[in-house]
Amino acid sequence: MTDETGGSTVPRRQLGRLLTQLREDASVTLDAAAEALDCSRQKVWRIEKGLVPVRVVDARAMCALYRVPEDMREIVAALAKETRAKGWWHSYGDVVPSWFSLYVGLESSASLIRRYDSELIPGLLQTREYASELFRRKNPTMSGEDREKLVEVRLQRQGILVRRLPTAPALRVVLSEAVLRRTIPDRRAMVGQLRHLLDVAALPNVSLRVLPLAAGPPLASETGTFVLLGFPQAFGRASTEPTTVYLENITGALYLDKPAEVGAFEHVWSDLEALASGEAESEKMITSIIEEHHD
Repeated sequence: MTDETGGSTVPRRQLGRLLTQLREDASVTLDAAAEALDCSRQKVWRIEKGLVPVRVVDARAMCALYRVPEDMREIVAALAKETRAKGWWHSYGDVVPSWFSLYVGLESSASLIRRYDSELIPGLLQTREYASELFRRKNPTMSGEDREKLVEVRLQRQGILVRRLPTAPALRVVLSEAVLRRTIPDRRAMVGQLRHLLDVAALPNVSLRVLPLAAGPPLASETGTFVLLGFPQAFGRASTEPTTVYLENITGALYLDKPAEVGAFEHVWSDLEALASGEAESEKMITSIIEEHHD
């Protein structure tokens, strides 16, 4: 069954990892699980490896067998629906599209997030005022209440940068200089946004570098904004969740996880790192642009 992530196996693998962890936490073997669920060992294995979509009834049966707490059962059931191409980030209602809800789940489980932004300050680094202006322009007919929900989702995502458990991910950002100079109408709010960039960049797990316009066109000119998500090594297991590329447009998103695809974007990232200014130089550039706003 093809899902809405462009044929990627990302949501199925995400659920597979979770079910494997829950089974092992319950000290249930693959064979014992298959016998209790009255199915083949191969079926349980295929679900855990993310090779097949998962029926909600099967996911709930596994949760019952593994004595999973009720709140986690609901997460597993919702994620099972996502393997059949249905969104699960439902706590904010219909304002968050299902193709983005999957990204939020992946972002929160990543250990390394690398992103290049060519047009806008990335969501993880936005202030409330900057985000509000973007959503106002993007959704002029949306109610203020729904727009505020979108802003809250964005701000809530930022909590991953300062969380203690699980360990906060490393965030590596390269911004085009154009992003810093493209001001929103409220210049004071833009200054606040630029100052916020400096504050977040001071976190030990965050690296912020600017790609100067004078550096010339990078290879990323052909890709535009993209994100590379890396995931933690699973304890005691040889296999890990593969690095995944996330590309977004106005109608949906693309998740790429084939080695050749990821390799192509790793190459583009290396080029960005070669061309971008260092962290200290980037900080000076942002500071000088803040001063320009005060002229």
